[in-house]
Amino acid sequence: MEERGHWAHKVEFLLAVAGNIVGLGNVWRFPYLCYKNGGGAFLLPYLVFLVTCGVPLFLLEVSVGQYTQQGGITCWRKLCPLAEGIGYGGQMISLYSCMTYIIILSWALLYLVFSFSSQLPWASCTNYWNTENCVDFSSNNITFNQTNLTDTTSAATEFWERRVLAISGGIEEIGSIRWEVLLCLITMWVICYFSIWKGVKSTGKVVYFTATFPYVMLLILLIRGLSLPGAFDGVMFYLQPEPSHLIDPQVWMDAGTQIFFSYSVGVGTLAVLGSYNTYNNNCYKDCMWLCLLNSATSIVAGFAVFSVLGFMAHEQGVPIAEVAESGPGLAFIAYPQAVAMMPLPQLWAICFFIMIILLGLDTQFVAMEVAMTSIADMFPRVMRRTGRRECLLLLFCLTCFFSQLVMITEGGMYVFQIFDYYACNGASILLLSVFETLSLGWIFGADRLYGIIEDMTGVHANPIFKVCWLYLTPLVSLGSFICSLVKYQPLTFNRTYLYPHWAYVFGWLLALSSILLVPGRALLKLSTGPGTFSQ
Repeated sequence: MEERGHWAHKVEFLLAVAGNIVGLGNVWRFPYLCYKNGGGAFLLPYLVFLVTCGVPLFLLEVSVGQYTQQGGITCWRKLCPLAEGIGYGGQMISLYSCMTYIIILSWALLYLVFSFSSQLPWASCTNYWNTENCVDFSSNNITFNQTNLTDTTSAATEFWERRVLAISGGIEEIGSIRWEVLLCLITMWVICYFSIWKGVKSTGKVVYFTATFPYVMLLILLIRGLSLPGAFDGVMFYLQPEPSHLIDPQVWMDAGTQIFFSYSVGVGTLAVLGSYNTYNNNCYKDCMWLCLLNSATSIVAGFAVFSVLGFMAHEQGVPIAEVAESGPGLAFIAYPQAVAMMPLPQLWAICFFIMIILLGLDTQFVAMEVAMTSIADMFPRVMRRTGRRECLLLLFCLTCFFSQLVMITEGGMYVFQIFDYYACNGASILLLSVFETLSLGWIFGADRLYGIIEDMTGVHANPIFKVCWLYLTPLVSLGSFICSLVKYQPLTFNRTYLYPHWAYVFGWLLALSSILLVPGRALLKLSTGPGTFSQ
């Protein structure tokens, strides 16, 4: 039977965690939330959630993994067997994320291929997919009159919706598979497979490139963005404080959701990565530096993004709020449109999409590694034999691939959004975090956790962490979960298309599929375990 293994060097752990937590959300979600929710004032709720939830959970999960030397499910058998369902719930969310995240990478790869064209295809309205309402914002001889642009769409929007997605009229119209996206999807799965097929031996080497090179691209794009006309206005729009926004509960919910997503807490990823550390690794210091790196990257990415959006608004003569987007809208419409207005647009498009692919790539294959490790630790005698891991990984990749084919059809964007909005949503992660802190803080014991960290690292952790694990983190997480239910709004597409009722039911079933595993597994253990219920 093969040994479980450890990171060859500590830097491999640091790069793997950094590559996992620093992802697409830092570039396309945090900057948008910051401007939308009061600019610099948004940093206050962000810091509150960072201190009360983000850092305590981050340290908790890495420490648990390093202490137990087990994956996201079996670690609970050593700590609190009754809460093993938390591990299963986290793996379920991680599985859904694997299926959706790699779709985004496939779109980015397709854009990267198109970036090598002599003329960027999203920069003109002379293509076969364009309509008569198309407007080419990159042309220097166009005078923009806002009153005449109400019924028009940009060339970048038409390229995204009509060329890449060929989007249908609704989820009922699935249509045919987009073969170019399919080829890109296959390519991304092959890359991910060979990045982790030998476990931490291969993953630890790949992250040297995938976790560091995006910073090179980000620095290049930041310098270029700040040198453009209108960049200062974009940066001021991004950071200008609006304290009045702080009384809006939605602002605080957005801050909490961003922390939970960007720090990858609640789903067992950090526990698995920490489990490959040696027992006496100083995970306390590592966590502090990694958390600082994550938040700093988000803030710097905001400068890179909004300097370019400021340039685009300057060129079009429109307010910055009209060009600001988040999520796929930023990566595949707003930023490409801005790039098309620059000199040497192909160069900047190539840099941007390489950065997007590498930011998402290590997040994707780390999620796959988490699934492999968790399964291998559940069945060590079966899985730790020569060739077994590679076969299991191939089966995992093929299962995800065939399950997600519906997402790359003409109606696939509607399905993709359901998975992204419900299956991978913040509410599920918030509730799992509540269960996690209650189980470890109250049942296993916060004092025992504190002692374990001291035993492993030789460091006396700040006593505030015990307060967070016992009180602040579960209360703040539960409060955010309740607010998310109260403020719930049904999913729409482009703010106009309403899904049929069965689609909403399917979405909620996806959300419940991870949450119900926690009480379900606990009841199963109580009913099948020895002794009476009270015992």
